[in-house]
Amino acid sequence: QLQLVESGGGLVQPGGSLRLSCTAFRYTLNDYNIGWFRQAPGKEREGVSSLSRRDETTFYSDSVKGRFTIFRDNAKNALYLQMNNLKPEESAVYYCAADGYALNPWAYTYWGQGIQVTVSS
Repeated sequence: QLQLVESGGGLVQPGGSLRLSCTAFRYTLNDYNIGWFRQAPGKEREGVSSLSRRDETTFYSDSVKGRFTIFRDNAKNALYLQMNNLKPEESAVYYCAADGYALNPWAYTYWGQGIQVTVSS
């Protein structure tokens, strides 16, 4: 089955930037709707951004619009999330996922293991 591996997380200061990567194995990522999600301690998993397979439509949660950008590199079979002007409340485990729709986490079939992003001074 499709395997997803995230990388690029870590510690960043408020207002800083990070780029998350999600590399797919065994199948072509371009065959799926794909997205990024996050889950903070004690909170539900929420959709951050997604990219549709068919027409490259992008979805963003209201809280990240204008600061985050989702894009993929088909040659590398990878998905990325460029995050700018990060806020402390965005500290969470970030997951990439595939085979779902828009920003609904329960709709997605395949998940990466998650990667920690901590926004703190």
